[in-house]
Amino acid sequence: MARDGTPAAVASRDAFGEALARLGETHPEVVVLDADLAESTRSRMFAKKFPERFFDMGIAEANMLGVAAGLSLAGKIPFCCSFACFITGRFDQVKMSICYSATNVRIVGSHCGVAIGEDGYSQMGLEDIALMRSLPTMSIIQPADDLETIGAVEYLVAHKGPAFLRTTRQKLDRVNQDGYLFQFGKGVTLVDGKDLTIVATGGTVGPSLKAAALLAKDGLSVRVINIHTIKPIDVELLAKAARETKRILTVEDHQITGGLGGAVCEALAEREPVRIRRHGIPDVFGESGTPEALYEHFKLDAPGIAAVARDFVG
Repeated sequence: MARDGTPAAVASRDAFGEALARLGETHPEVVVLDADLAESTRSRMFAKKFPERFFDMGIAEANMLGVAAGLSLAGKIPFCCSFACFITGRFDQVKMSICYSATNVRIVGSHCGVAIGEDGYSQMGLEDIALMRSLPTMSIIQPADDLETIGAVEYLVAHKGPAFLRTTRQKLDRVNQDGYLFQFGKGVTLVDGKDLTIVATGGTVGPSLKAAALLAKDGLSVRVINIHTIKPIDVELLAKAARETKRILTVEDHQITGGLGGAVCEALAEREPVRIRRHGIPDVFGESGTPEALYEHFKLDAPGIAAVARDFVG
């Protein structure tokens, strides 16, 4: 808790690790696999409590995915952890072993987006949503804070079918209220407005809320929607926003090709006449720098998002 009484910021990878370790106590069928990154993905929290149900597969994501599929088909609920960029680099195994085989594997992709910072592009998950969205039966969840992460992990224990959970290295300010209830497939309207809708996910939800406050000083009434479930996406909520505000700005720490922006465009293409601008990482590779400098560079911080919104509306 901060000095002003607001909840401390928490990385969603930390909230994931803590939630999974707690759930292990009541769900003996849960097992966890990691690719030599348990400290980074925070699966070490589960490993410490349940060493007999934790499997470090080494730097071998392809093998890890195959083993997870087998465990699932044997009745277990495997959580399969690595960096998002490494695990989606084994796309063939995800496609054939996880999805085509109709498993209940939960893939956890940590270190997503440019906000991982100085480690640079080789460690950044920037194309993972696009790849996962292309697979039949795959669900995609990207929480915006610790409460949402906890709710998502609790939900995933009972979810049927494969799922991809995208977690952050950077700490996230809380955007939801105490008592928040995670609802799979349902977006959350955090702020109402009539001039523009900002649709954000994961690490960009907090900055989008701050951008809306900045735009309010300019006389712009901005709605902010948090899309934690990217697939299946909440088409009805998006259609309502399109009808009422006529403009949608999508904001994501991911390539704009195939990510949240693409999902929103596809959802509304045959539903509502609406102007949409996709904002995220353009058609370039990620760079190395501090998380704050990279968000400023790619205009994913509050002032940057506000500037993009002003240009869009203007």
